[in-house]
Amino acid sequence: MKPLKFYLITDTHYFKNALGAFGDAYEEFMDGEQKCFAETQAINEAAFDYLTKATEADIILIAGDLSFNGEKESHIAFSKLLHDVQAKSGKRIYVVTAGHDFNEHPFAFNESGRIEPAGTKFSELYDFYRDFGYDSAIAFNKEHLSYVAQLADGVRLLVICNDIDGQKHIAYDDDFLSWIEAQAKKAQADGQMMIAMEHYPVLPGQPILALIGDAWQAESKKLVETLADNGVHLIFTGHMHNQSINEAVTEKGNRFYDVCTGSAIGWPAYLRLVTVQDEKTVEIESIPVPDFDWDKQGLDSKAYLIRQFERMIRGYLDSMANDTPRFMRKLHIKQSPAVEKILRMVGKKLNKMTVGQFAHLLLIRADPQIKNTLFVDFAVDIVRTLFEGNQPFVEGTPGGDTLLKAFRRLRPFVRHLKDAQGNELDFYETMKHTVGNYGIDDYNAVLKLSD
Repeated sequence: MKPLKFYLITDTHYFKNALGAFGDAYEEFMDGEQKCFAETQAINEAAFDYLTKATEADIILIAGDLSFNGEKESHIAFSKLLHDVQAKSGKRIYVVTAGHDFNEHPFAFNESGRIEPAGTKFSELYDFYRDFGYDSAIAFNKEHLSYVAQLADGVRLLVICNDIDGQKHIAYDDDFLSWIEAQAKKAQADGQMMIAMEHYPVLPGQPILALIGDAWQAESKKLVETLADNGVHLIFTGHMHNQSINEAVTEKGNRFYDVCTGSAIGWPAYLRLVTVQDEKTVEIESIPVPDFDWDKQGLDSKAYLIRQFERMIRGYLDSMANDTPRFMRKLHIKQSPAVEKILRMVGKKLNKMTVGQFAHLLLIRADPQIKNTLFVDFAVDIVRTLFEGNQPFVEGTPGGDTLLKAFRRLRPFVRHLKDAQGNELDFYETMKHTVGNYGIDDYNAVLKLSD
């Protein structure tokens, strides 16, 4: 087979700006949002203008959450944008839809507050995106809007969707797993390499995200084995808006990689350029989403997106101290006067504390280089870099050594930790590999799919 290149973008969350994204209610909503909202049309237009003109590949993969929240007008506008890319560049585009793409009650904002534009049913998605994978598929499962595409001589793409009409983020049943297995075995029989795309991460993007059920594919182990043990060793995902590359090995000894890419419209905002060198080697390169036309108050695009990300984190920490009921609603904590009182007290302390003072509470010493840093600023850096990938707080760094001492101190109190799918976790190892990356580079890597 000849080397094959393609671009990948995910979580475009296209929102037609004319629907409304302004006003006091909008600003309050954005206090808790990682991704941009009003700006998404401009960001997408810039990203797809870049992809239209880019010359290194003539294939584009889009890994789900195409619209902001299922607005019908957003789907109409986004599908037109994709048709324009095809017409201007001749590029082939393959999509997978996801939970944000079908919603009969989406929202927008104007000076009156929250409003509800027309929504989209799951059954309508086929007609919006039939030209971007479905109608050219060599195998198609309409119930799941899943399919197989021939990317090039020797390479097939398996696109799988864990939504069906009326249900989102479901575990794959035996019938659908059998369909996946049949497509993988047929690719092997035909002498074709197969790679995959799904919206949800199949492996948790970071270890701590395994605690959140919505952060990764339900009953992940079954899917990993179905894919890897039948020759599919690589999947491209999105959903969590984080930049990561993770590896697993099945009980049969087969390697499996999950390449998760940040959202196009929220920090970290990256595209991927993927080169399939041969059946055993795939190269991953990350490209920042290009500058977009918007009043960014003197900031470049990266700084503007980071500011929105940090606005979300600081907003949570501030509301813990100063608007505790809202903080509890955001984190789905059951309202209780006693819990509210404790959270408010903790929030006020944390918002004034330094890293050194926080360390003192745990009977450890913070590294002198960071002990006078405000705890809030340190926490924001930890959360932001968790999503950015290549987390810097590794052993041998001031922040890493301080955090590792804290995790060792807390370890005896968290002895029975399980992830959202019931797997036992070691608290110290989970936290160590959450704040520091000791594995694959999350941005640029050469993946060896098999020996």
